[in-house]
Amino acid sequence: MNERIERYLDRAETRTPCLVVDLDRVAENHVRMAELMHWGEIFYAVKANPAPEIIARLAAAGSAFDAASPSEIAACLAAGVAPDRISYGNTVKKASDITFAAGQGVDLFAFDSAGEIEKLAAGAPGSAAICRIVVSNDGARWPLTRKFGCHPNEAVALLRRAGDAGLRPAGLSFHVGSQQIDAARWCEAITLCADLFARAADAGMDLDVLNLGGGFPVPYGDGAVPELERVSEMIDQALDAAFAGHRPRVIVEPGRAIVADAGVIRSEVILVAERAYDTTERWVYLDVGRYGGLAESEGEAIRYRMDAVGCDGPSGPVVVAGPTCDSHDVMYEDAMCVLPLALKPGDIVTLYDTGAYTSTYASVGFNGFAPLEEHYI
Repeated sequence: MNERIERYLDRAETRTPCLVVDLDRVAENHVRMAELMHWGEIFYAVKANPAPEIIARLAAAGSAFDAASPSEIAACLAAGVAPDRISYGNTVKKASDITFAAGQGVDLFAFDSAGEIEKLAAGAPGSAAICRIVVSNDGARWPLTRKFGCHPNEAVALLRRAGDAGLRPAGLSFHVGSQQIDAARWCEAITLCADLFARAADAGMDLDVLNLGGGFPVPYGDGAVPELERVSEMIDQALDAAFAGHRPRVIVEPGRAIVADAGVIRSEVILVAERAYDTTERWVYLDVGRYGGLAESEGEAIRYRMDAVGCDGPSGPVVVAGPTCDSHDVMYEDAMCVLPLALKPGDIVTLYDTGAYTSTYASVGFNGFAPLEEHYI
């Protein structure tokens, strides 16, 4: 347990379920990422946790920001972030949202289709446009292919089309998938982008931005993940090899790696039951579940570490489920969790590394359950 969070929980009156985030840890993680990835610019992925307190702390630290909506752009601007420090990275935007962003001074937009080019040309004429390509997401716990990114063979033609429409073809972006545990995916994508930069140059376009996206992994405790030092080193080497000393401006968009380990969720056990189906299983129901912020437990993709505060004795395998009247609200069943067998209703369970993609995923009130209570310290 983070000592600052532990002290806070010892003295504060909090209701469960609640998320507690240590803002000092957020700032420390940003400094570490900036030092490790000295070869690039940090654009914090706001979607990971858009809390105003986090945006303000990172803005004070000099971070830039990747936004996915007008609300995220507005939150950054409210924290004093200059519009030229904001990238509108969502490739699927309403025309009115593009007009809003451009009106606020945002000048860097992502696209991956001809239809998006038309909207950008109308709503943000003359702006810098980055074409997102699809790359391998093998090794990612939360893949991001299919919905986003054009085929690499389409990229140069789309960039030319953007230029013809009055936009500034600026570069390329990709995403290797969230919680990517194979650093080779970035290296492969960089090599591919270098070839596309050369093809664009042959077509008369001088690209100067390469956005490597996010995906930098966090050690949740469910298997080995590469050290960020090693990931950064491999990317640095890949950039050298691919661009032969003439690197473009490089952007990275960490979100999870900056905020995940800064947060914990505290939850109350509401039921422990033996369920006899094909076999007899022990089920533990918490007052937080898939609709309360644990959406990334879908397919057991992200496995949060858990422990039970002050509950001693032997432990054993349990199915962990949430509180709602929805059979989909089961977090861990195929690979059970290990929790104390003496666990009973009213006991407290702590879920670690939950600062990212939790509160922002919580439903407004499915089944009448309120979203996560949030505390930023």
